Amino acid sequence: MAINAFQAALFGLFACLASLPGMGGTTIGNYTLGRPLVAGLIVGIIMGDMQTGILVGAAIQVVYIALVTPGGTVSADVRAVSYIGIPLAILAIKNSGIDPASAEAAGMAASLGAAVGTLGTVLFYGTATINLVWQGMGWKWLEKGDLHKLYLVNNVLPWIGHIVCSFLPTFIITMGGTAMVDLMKTYMPMDGIAMKTLFTVGSLLPTVGIAILLKQVISKPTDFLTFFFGFTLSAVMGCNLIAAAGIGCFFALINYEIASLKIDLANAPKAAIASGSDDEEEEDI
Repeated sequence: MAINAFQAALFGLFACLASLPGMGGTTIGNYTLGRPLVAGLIVGIIMGDMQTGILVGAAIQVVYIALVTPGGTVSADVRAVSYIGIPLAILAIKNSGIDPASAEAAGMAASLGAAVGTLGTVLFYGTATINLVWQGMGWKWLEKGDLHKLYLVNNVLPWIGHIVCSFLPTFIITMGGTAMVDLMKTYMPMDGIAMKTLFTVGSLLPTVGIAILLKQVISKPTDFLTFFFGFTLSAVMGCNLIAAAGIGCFFALINYEIASLKIDLANAPKAAIASGSDDEEEEDI
């Protein structure tokens, strides 16, 4: 398997749309096209192996499931993780003859995703730095009253930064993907210490992603019960994601009804007091 120029160009285009700040917008670009699970589907379609793309995307998504960018602080940029890491991971898995559904493949995908995620951080700050030039031009035009030129700042000039920091790096790296994977296989054989270390670290990365998610959603010890309930449904009862989501909605409805009842009971004495006050006022009159 190899990546041709057209495929590499498509990866570069989607990297531009998915980057942060992204040309596809925050909702559609960064938080949809940029998610590894969605990108895995897109990359799989482009490379003609949708199943492997989804499997690789899912493996990498677990690592970055809690990725946020508070105040512009970026630990890893999804443009590189999704549209450089996933194509390279698919190439590595296919050329190494590894089963895409195996734990070994998931470990390799997570490791490659984490490696290129660091590169994505450089690309992010490069894009942001170039965009500062356009912002300076925009402020000058705004002071002069040339409001019609602000369209260039918002919709045209940023493409230059994205082409330099998103399209070109993605195109070049993915075009050389086969050579890079072959080079990795030559200098880092599958049974070597380097690759074994890579697989070991890669198998631990999903745990880090889940731990970060736990830190964000768990506020009290009892929250662990609801969090692990989903894992119980999957591991013990064999429920898939759709079934688990349906069961979750059912319990959410029950919780909503109980919470509403508590609010009504809490407001009942206040309503009774208010009603009694009205009756007393009517008697005085």
